[in-house]
Amino acid sequence: MTTTAAITIEGVSRSFGSKLALDDVDVTVFPGEIHALLGPNGAGKTTLIRVIVGSVKPTKGSVAVMGVPWSDLSKPSSRTLFGLVAASDRSAYHRLSGLENLMFFGRLYGLSKREARRRALEVLAQVGLEDAANVRTGVYSHGMQKRLTMARAMLMEPPVLLVDEATHDLDPAGARRVREMLRRAADQGAAILWATQRVDEIRDTADSVTVLDRGRVKFTGTVDLLARSFDRHRYRLELATPVDPDSFNGSSLASRLEPLAHSDGYLLTLPDGVSLGQAIIALSQDGLDVTACRLERSDVEDAFLELTTEVDR
Repeated sequence: MTTTAAITIEGVSRSFGSKLALDDVDVTVFPGEIHALLGPNGAGKTTLIRVIVGSVKPTKGSVAVMGVPWSDLSKPSSRTLFGLVAASDRSAYHRLSGLENLMFFGRLYGLSKREARRRALEVLAQVGLEDAANVRTGVYSHGMQKRLTMARAMLMEPPVLLVDEATHDLDPAGARRVREMLRRAADQGAAILWATQRVDEIRDTADSVTVLDRGRVKFTGTVDLLARSFDRHRYRLELATPVDPDSFNGSSLASRLEPLAHSDGYLLTLPDGVSLGQAIIALSQDGLDVTACRLERSDVEDAFLELTTEVDR
């Protein structure tokens, strides 16, 4: 992975009237990287992508794609810098086949008819639509239409792909296919900014993640670091004999034990200020013999909820 950023977003804010949609956002994406933009509905993910493509002007801050500043991103000369997979792309002409659609857009990008056909056939094969190349897109399934959108985004082999909720309405098989396509594009050198609210998707696909909530960046780093940085001091315990936590007084540490499904173990979340050693001593005083213990790291979903959900403290 090169050290030169493909997408550089620094201190970007955007207001719509009195509503602050983006608040001092920094994001950097490198070639060959899938960078997940994770956040709930209304977090500002789509607004940020619209800023990057040049359709929404930031109130303040700077944006550059492959070194091209925001002021030039909406110009025709910059349109091959990125491919956009929008959440609800309705740009396909349903009376035309998949091949004809892509050839049309290729011609708009300045390709010759021969080159547009060659490239269209290549990307149709990449997204698994080669057998439907000559089928009218009006009869494509929803998943096929989503793959056609991916094919169009990759048509000009852009160095940057911007993907907005590409899998939220697909079945598991279709969603997996899209993730695999993104991974292949990144492996070939593309920089990918992938906006999603599906926490489960990023675990095995994203290289890094920015958590966005109500327009503000709450975390930036690797997916593994996101999970580990919100460790709640939880431990997986094994006891010499099974116990019922409900049989203990509420003030007892033993009452905090959570039986694990499909396991003989228990999960224990330590209260603030209580060390593991103190916990084991307290459990022993309650007559519980701890035979094994290991740290249970927080899951990505736990960390996401910690960052984006208002909780009483």
